[in-house]
Amino acid sequence: PSPKPLQPNGACEEALQCEIKELKQKDLALDQEIAQLLSEGYSLEELDKHISLLHEYNEIKDAGQMLLGKLAVIRGVTTKQLYPEYDLELSD
Repeated sequence: PSPKPLQPNGACEEALQCEIKELKQKDLALDQEIAQLLSEGYSLEELDKHISLLHEYNEIKDAGQMLLGKLAVIRGVTTKQLYPEYDLELSD
C-alpha cells in the first residue's frame, strides 16, 4: 500500500467526522428501506433468504466467468467471443 499523505490533525478529524456522517446517513437509508419492505409484507427471514440466494448466485456466476476466461485463454480468443457458443448474453 502506498503511504498516506500526512494531514494536519484537524483535517484528519474533519475527514473522520465526514465519514461518520455519511455512514449514519447510509444506516438511516437502509433502515428506511427495511421498514418499507416490512410494510410491503416481506419478513426478515424472507429477506435473509433472498440475500443468501443472491450471494450464492454471484459466487456461481463468478466461477463461471473465471472458467470462461480460462477457456478463452486456452483457445486464444476473447471471453466475448465465447458467449454465442454457450448461448450467453453480454449482460449475463
